[in-house]
Amino acid sequence: MDGVAEVLVVADSDSTSLDGTSHRVKSQGEIEAAVCEGMARFMQTFMGRGPKSIHSHLIADLMVIRVQGVLTAAEQHLFVMLEPQKGRDLFKGLRTQLVESSRARLDAVIEAACEVPSVSMHHDISTVTGEEIFVFRLTESPVMRAPRKK
Repeated sequence: MDGVAEVLVVADSDSTSLDGTSHRVKSQGEIEAAVCEGMARFMQTFMGRGPKSIHSHLIADLMVIRVQGVLTAAEQHLFVMLEPQKGRDLFKGLRTQLVESSRARLDAVIEAACEVPSVSMHHDISTVTGEEIFVFRLTESPVMRAPRKK
C-alpha cells in the first residue's frame, strides 16, 4: 500500500471478534460523538471545567479534537497580570504537564470510542482564543459501519 491509509467500512452493523463475541460496529459519526462525550467528561472531572464546545473529526487513522472555551477566569487573569510572553509560557507549560500526566486516561477515552489504540498524541492550546487542539494517531483506521443512504 503506497502510503495511503485505508478505512475499513462494513455493510452490516454487527461484527464478530476473534474470541467469538459479537459487538455493534459504529458509524463515523457515532465514533466522533463518543470521542466528544469522553473528552468532555475527562475535562470536567480531571481539569475541573468542561468545554463550551467540542468537535472531533476522524480522518483515516487520525482523530482530531477541537475544544473551545476551556480557559478559567483565573487562567485568563494570569495573562493580564504577567507580561504576555511569561504568562503564556507559564500557562502552556502547566497545561502541557497536566495533559501529559493524564495521557493514559486520554488514550482510554480514544480507544473506547474508536476501538483502536492510539500510537501518539499531540496537543496545543491558544491563550488568545482559548481553543485547545488534540491530535491522536491511531494504530489503524477504525472499522466503521457504512453510511446510511437517505
